[in-house]
Amino acid sequence: MKAFGRLDLDFKDHANGNEEEIAGDNYASTDEPIEEAYVGIQYGVTSFSFGKQNFASDEFGIEEAYEAPLDEDQFDAVDTDGDDTFRVDVELDQVYLVASYELEAEDKDGITGEFFDLFAATEIAGLELAAAFQQHTPIGGDSLDTWGLSAGYDFGMFGLAADYSVTDDSNTDRETTLYNVAATIDVTSTTGVAIGMQNQEEDNEEDVTGWYANVTYKFPEAKNVSVFAEIADTDEDDTDMGFLAGMRVKF
Repeated sequence: MKAFGRLDLDFKDHANGNEEEIAGDNYASTDEPIEEAYVGIQYGVTSFSFGKQNFASDEFGIEEAYEAPLDEDQFDAVDTDGDDTFRVDVELDQVYLVASYELEAEDKDGITGEFFDLFAATEIAGLELAAAFQQHTPIGGDSLDTWGLSAGYDFGMFGLAADYSVTDDSNTDRETTLYNVAATIDVTSTTGVAIGMQNQEEDNEEDVTGWYANVTYKFPEAKNVSVFAEIADTDEDDTDMGFLAGMRVKF
């Protein structure tokens, strides 16, 4: 048995002054740059943790964008992290299982309600399969049920993956779907390319399609340092293609 803890700081949204819509009219504040802060214990293949951390459903998704033009998936469209989250991870030889529960609470920015999430993944001869489920129950409201399936295959020099997720909102009687298709290519041992397409559709609304393409270069003498560039766009009205470039350093 061993104890562990984690503290992650993210200054990106804090510096930009962005706010992210997480559910209905509730918003997540960027006043504090703390992204994760939790403690836990591990016993064998099982770990238990509690604190500010990601839900089990955050493990879902195959998109390869640095900044996705749409929501990463329908779990991301609802919410995938909380301040008072219990989480259990089980890592077996061929199966990875995660369950999480966010305590029902009212934060300083709005009512969050409670979340219950499940995630399961396995790999069979290079084929990666995953499934996830989330039930979000706002305080004083009906539940939002989200589920998703994904599959990906590694062909060696390139990989291909797809996912599909659906949110059924009992408060509005509307269903929203989102799917991703992504391909990755190892051009050289130091350079990788990714391209992807997304489509999101809500009942009685026009669907939105987005795409992205990026390239990443890892320095051979400093593998923890990489530079990247990305372009992305959607078919929404009054939108223009965006461009992103940056450097990443892992410690």
